[in-house]
Order: sequence, then C-alpha cells, then structure tokens
Amino acid sequence: MPSDIFACFFFFRHGILSPQHFEPGAFTVLADYGYVGILLVAAILFTILLLLIPLTLSLLGVVPRKSNPVKTSTYECGLETIGKTWVQFNFRYYLFAILFVALDVLTIFLYPWAVNLRGLGLFGFIAMVAFFIILLVGYVYAWRKGALEWK
Repeated sequence: MPSDIFACFFFFRHGILSPQHFEPGAFTVLADYGYVGILLVAAILFTILLLLIPLTLSLLGVVPRKSNPVKTSTYECGLETIGKTWVQFNFRYYLFAILFVALDVLTIFLYPWAVNLRGLGLFGFIAMVAFFIILLVGYVYAWRKGALEWK
C-alpha cells in the first residue's frame, strides 16, 4: 500500500525504525488510522482558520467598528418591529424541543439495534430493554409533572 511505503520511508529516514523492525503488515494500524489523523488535522486547521479570519480582518480595518442606528436597530423579517422588541418566550417551546431531541436520539439508537438484532443476541436485547425502560420512566415523569400539557 502507498501509505505503508510512506510510513516505512518516514520512520527509516528519521531513525525511528531499523530494517529489523520491519515485518509485512506492521503498518496496517498506521494505514487504518491515518485517515482519522488527517481528518483530525483538517478539523483543527479549519477551526483555527475560522478564528483567525475575523481577527485578521478587524486588524486590517476591513470590518467597521463604529456603531450606528441602522446597525443597532432590531431587524426581523424585513419589517420594523411594533411594540416591545424583547419578548419572553414560553419555556414549553424549549421543553418540546428537548423532548424531540430525546426521541430523535432514541431513533438513532434503535435503528442499528434493529438491523443487527440477531448478531447482538440476548445481551443486546436486554441492553435495549433497559434503554427503553429508562426512556419510559422519563416520559412518564414528564407526563405526570404536566410538562407535556400545553396551557
């Protein structure tokens, strides 16, 4: 494999490995996880780049720093706001969103289990039953507390 050849060359060149250490298939782990390492380096560089671009533009003076009334006005859907601009939202919107995410996570965990049910055996079945019981207890608790009622 090309990645094995590159790894061998790199380690021989820098004196980390000698010819006695080399065996066929010795670098399969390096080849398997090399893509993960490349992805990790790309993610870190992308994050650093996204942090440095605004700082660089502000130091160069491209980004304006002075505030004006147009910049500080409230903008919503292209219309001027009527009445108070700071309105407190009902917390039930957030509660419903959290319940949606919890049930969505349930679906994400349920699908691979259902696909590989025979391969998991009894242990996989018991683990999923325990998962459902925990979820059901939370759902019943939210129901009894009245969190699912819209008033």
